Amino acid sequence: MYSMTGYGKGEYSEGGVTLTAEVRSVNNRYLDVAVKSPRVFLAAEELIRSLVRGFVSRGHVDVFISYTDRREKAKTFTVDYALARAYRDAAAALGKEGIPNDLTASFLLRQPDVVRAEEEESDDELLLTALREALTRALEAHRAMRLAEGTRLEADILSHIEVIARQREEIAARAPAVATEYREKLTARMQEFLAGKVEETRILTEAAIYADKCAIDEELARLSSHIAEFRKISSSEQVGRKLDFLIQEFNRECNTICSKSNDKEITRTALGMKNEIEKVREQIQNLE
Repeated sequence: MYSMTGYGKGEYSEGGVTLTAEVRSVNNRYLDVAVKSPRVFLAAEELIRSLVRGFVSRGHVDVFISYTDRREKAKTFTVDYALARAYRDAAAALGKEGIPNDLTASFLLRQPDVVRAEEEESDDELLLTALREALTRALEAHRAMRLAEGTRLEADILSHIEVIARQREEIAARAPAVATEYREKLTARMQEFLAGKVEETRILTEAAIYADKCAIDEELARLSSHIAEFRKISSSEQVGRKLDFLIQEFNRECNTICSKSNDKEITRTALGMKNEIEKVREQIQNLE
């Protein structure tokens, strides 16, 4: 069981390249990856997303990439000959006006934009290697944190499920007495109003109708099945969507029990159960 919330950091430092990758995630219904990296990695954005998908299936994930490159790279020089000729012509024109023409190549090399130094561009496998390794390390640390948080959430969620299971047993133990108590109250009232002349058949009929309206055996059976299924699913890794759907079924059965029971004690216990179900639902929102 993994939480959707986590953080991880990975680094790579070799051959003059130092690269740091950081991964941070929060809850989200689907997988949403946002990448913030230097322009040199724009072409590698799909690689970054692919690596993230290998570790994360749901949540909003921010990926931050930063690097320094201290390698010495080969440089080429580009000469703007048109600009150089313009300087030459200007110097010649000044010479005709009596101003000494001392234009030299050294002078031109010092002028902005006449000669430009550019680093040779090439496919940089070292940068891609650094990116893969640093990001993989960050994602592994991120997954470890999510697992630790997921383990804590699992223990908390299952403790609430245990409470729900006990409340379900309390309701199941109380339910058979509801129809019996109604029959006794109905008999007492009819005896009071009919001066002891009570038709047993009519009482049995009324009690049977009442018992049928208040019967919650099916809801309790389904609730028991849901509890068993919840425990089974919890042993898996990616459980968020499944448990989110299942806890809705918990809530549906509990609502039906509250509406049908017509008994103060069962209603009180069922309301307590709804409170526990809501706690579980809130925690499930954090699971992948």
